[in-house]
Amino acid sequence: MDVSFLGGPQPQRGVGVVAPFDFALDRELWRWVPDDVSLHLTRTPFVPVEVSLDLARLVSEHETLGEAVRALCAVAPQVVAYACTSGSFVGGLAGERAMCEAMTVAGEIPSLTTSGALLAAFQEIGARRIALVTPYTESVTSSLEEYLGEAGITVTGRAFLGLTRHIWKVPYRDVVDMARQAVVGAADALFISCTNLPTYDVIPQLEAELRMPVLSANQVTMWAALRQIGAHAVGPYQRLLIDSMPAPDPMPEPATALAEDPPEEQGGWT
Repeated sequence: MDVSFLGGPQPQRGVGVVAPFDFALDRELWRWVPDDVSLHLTRTPFVPVEVSLDLARLVSEHETLGEAVRALCAVAPQVVAYACTSGSFVGGLAGERAMCEAMTVAGEIPSLTTSGALLAAFQEIGARRIALVTPYTESVTSSLEEYLGEAGITVTGRAFLGLTRHIWKVPYRDVVDMARQAVVGAADALFISCTNLPTYDVIPQLEAELRMPVLSANQVTMWAALRQIGAHAVGPYQRLLIDSMPAPDPMPEPATALAEDPPEEQGGWT
């Protein structure tokens, strides 16, 4: 069958993603991506360290990020996202900004991180008081709370699992249970941390039950990266995506009726 008349595949815009070596949720990231955008993922080198503050520092070193971004630039993405929450909050606000700068310099391309995207998402929905859910140990969870506090975000309640490995295997029911534990005060939103924690399908359920916006690490990362290139993330019944949906084009004004005089009396048609 000759398909040459189709003119080739649909043109794509690229989003580069730098993920830690143990990232296992490539498929979840793709679920937020519209059909005309492709993800190009690369991973940081393996290090024999469990999930911890030490690992967060190792997978966010500027040299490591620079090498990953330069590799991604071979396929010409329009933006690069560093998809790791702990790796991008472990150095505080200044550390996150320095990471973005290092990636931008390495690839001469706009760059962002999960933790930076999170703050942008909070600003988008007007959230200053949040409930917090993480799969991390207490020390890593506390480091995230410090990062948020530095940005003026108050944590009203939190729940964490204390895991140091295999975070991608956590079932949705555990995420829901933690969310219910964390929402104990007057919060503007709930944040579920860690790009290796599955969240896509649980977000609408929790938003309906808790009656507040629910953000997750992968969600805000893809939302911010796609917004950078003028695209919109796909995610039904997710408040962040609904609130930031571009306004529809206005309906065209009806054509102005001509004067009631016949055309010939207007010096018009003959």
